[in-house]
Amino acid sequence: MGAKGQAQQGRWRDQWWVIGLLVLVIGVAVRLGFRGWSAWPEALVGGVFYAGFLTWFLMRRRRQDAKAVGTEPDRVPELERRIAKNGELPDDPAEQEGRSRRWAFPMLGVIFLGMPLLWFTSGDVPAGLWTLGFGVAFMSWMIWFNRRFVRRMVAMRQRIEGVGGVGGVGGVGGIEGVGGRA
Repeated sequence: MGAKGQAQQGRWRDQWWVIGLLVLVIGVAVRLGFRGWSAWPEALVGGVFYAGFLTWFLMRRRRQDAKAVGTEPDRVPELERRIAKNGELPDDPAEQEGRSRRWAFPMLGVIFLGMPLLWFTSGDVPAGLWTLGFGVAFMSWMIWFNRRFVRRMVAMRQRIEGVGGVGGVGGVGGIEGVGGRA
């Protein structure tokens, strides 16, 4: 079965239940790590709540993205992987459109770097330090990933403009400007 058959079925890790199960396991493990084994009912109830909420939110986002580009929600993760992996542009012009999410990165910063403040104000300094460390590490990774993604998108745009014959600064650009054949 080729890539198209796999894309139609979808990868198992893109399924809603896998995402929910992952959030549930991580949420329960983190709560048990901070509160101890005696708090397993609280950890389980909180994990189920957050797993349900995050699964609902992700599936809602997929439906909105699919509607915006005119495809099915099951194809959204595959399209995101194709673009992120090597800058491969989808064939369908409707799939090439994307919506900018300028609120997502600042919101993650508020969540991951603002959450330690709640721990510190409640008096739980170790949890605040762990959360602060995780937030700094995660936000650093996000900045690195974003810059890498932007570099790939710029390279993809340069390749597309080079194929179309659109010259860059001073008429030198595209394939000819980077040592390719004219």
